[in-house]
Amino acid sequence: MNGFISVYKPKGYSSNKVVQEIKKNNNFKKVGHLGTLDPMAQGLLVLAINRATKFSSYFLNSNKTYRAKVQIGTATDTDDAEGKVIKTSSKLFSKEEVEIALMSFVGKQLQEPPYFSALKHKGKPMYKYAREGKFIKKEPREIEIFLIENYYFKDNVCSFDITCSKGTYIRSIARDLGKKLESAAHLIFLERTKQDFFSLAESNDIDSCSYKSIIDIDKAFSSLKSLQLDSINSNKFSNGAIVKDPINQDGIYKVYNSMSTFLGLGLIENKALKSKQLV
Repeated sequence: MNGFISVYKPKGYSSNKVVQEIKKNNNFKKVGHLGTLDPMAQGLLVLAINRATKFSSYFLNSNKTYRAKVQIGTATDTDDAEGKVIKTSSKLFSKEEVEIALMSFVGKQLQEPPYFSALKHKGKPMYKYAREGKFIKKEPREIEIFLIENYYFKDNVCSFDITCSKGTYIRSIARDLGKKLESAAHLIFLERTKQDFFSLAESNDIDSCSYKSIIDIDKAFSSLKSLQLDSINSNKFSNGAIVKDPINQDGIYKVYNSMSTFLGLGLIENKALKSKQLV
């Protein structure tokens, strides 16, 4: 069986550990994830099972939503609660002051990745340099914050839900919030709640994951229109041949045969249908 499983990753687990446990527990041939979560973070981790791994790349650029909590007044070398304290500030802020600073992140911007990250420098992850006391500064990358909501502030801790683009580090948001306030800050809690079609509400505990937890590949592409082919064109499509455009409307489609079996994703352009990814 092929498809996706939404898993609840506990705090303290690496994403790879979750992958390996579920693969071993269920004897799946292939398992991969659609975007890593730091060990400190918890929440939604989407796994691709067996042939669904072929479709993983379509979700790597997807937007994600997190629930975050930030401690104002203290900064760490990792920008989260697992690092060493490197700066403190006794400044106090009102709920409104922090909210104004936080909401200023909404929109496109350049973000500097944290020193402790999986990004590579000369083939080596940056966190390995940082552990050696070598702090490598990477060029800022363009990200976008689409929405910040459900803001709450008490005792110099702010919590909020944030929806962001690929490559966004919430630890960097926490760090930069401290800078905007001319104070210090670090991330103390992070939970991923949504990624594209997948949501935390439908996630499974690691021990309860099984074949019954698998979501069919095509259901994950809920935003795409469907296209059904007759038997002759289904065979052509499945063999990688170009099919004459059956509907004369450009776009990416979920393609099915006459028996409503999902064949893969197809692209219609220049009056022709060709496969983008087959099951």
